[in-house]
Amino acid sequence: MRFYKYHALGNDYIVLDAPDAGQCPTEAEIQRICDRHRGVGSDGLLFGPIGGEGGSFGLRIFNPDGTEAEKSGNGLRIFARYLWDTGKVTDTAFEVVTKGGPVLCQVRQGGRSITVQMGTVSFESRDIPVTGEGREVLDEEITAAGKTFRFCAATIGNPHCVILCDDLGAVDPCKYGPPIESDPRFANRTNVQFMKVLDRRKIQIEIWERGAGYTLASGTSASAAAAVAHRLGLCDGNITVVMQGGDLEISVGEDYSITMTGPAVSVFSGDWPDQPT
Repeated sequence: MRFYKYHALGNDYIVLDAPDAGQCPTEAEIQRICDRHRGVGSDGLLFGPIGGEGGSFGLRIFNPDGTEAEKSGNGLRIFARYLWDTGKVTDTAFEVVTKGGPVLCQVRQGGRSITVQMGTVSFESRDIPVTGEGREVLDEEITAAGKTFRFCAATIGNPHCVILCDDLGAVDPCKYGPPIESDPRFANRTNVQFMKVLDRRKIQIEIWERGAGYTLASGTSASAAAAVAHRLGLCDGNITVVMQGGDLEISVGEDYSITMTGPAVSVFSGDWPDQPT
């Protein structure tokens, strides 16, 4: 089975070409492929294109634990770059359909930059979902590992919990991320971002990703955190999101529609044995 490895700001994915692979790998196979010691090693797996008629490409996104994700900003940029590298698309905008909804992608600058229209952020509890009465989940309280935080929740096709922090150095995402991810108020678990506002046009986040763990960068996390910063009046509409893996440019529209721009880079390709030992 031929595979292609890419990274987007250090967040790496394996791409399996769906027509070539024939069938989607099982949960156990995904775990083996993504294992950094016994497999190729990655933060997740992309299976596509599925379909492709009329300029629309279906995509399934999997976490390294084998669970399926609704959407991934870095994964979408990687998939767009893969489609461009393999001649399936040009620099004209095209649609990718994910479990979390369709998005519009465009490869720019000879493949060096990809822009994705990520969809619209909602803060409504029923959309995310978050338990309790219907409301916008803004500036609420959550306790994890004995520490209480203020948070906002959002969805851009997948759930996010944005923790407001004055000092990111004092917060260990590997300590506080897991109990927040699995907090019972989040019916489908949640991605977690620890966010510091640097100025009106820049924020910094540390990321604990649902089903993947500590992550150097995340496009949906950057989108959700930027939308929260704008919704709280802390930032303007055009925001640079600083992450350990690098920066993403996020534009937040009046309706909280998100445009994300950033890179995706090919690492290597190879063949995965049909019957791994």
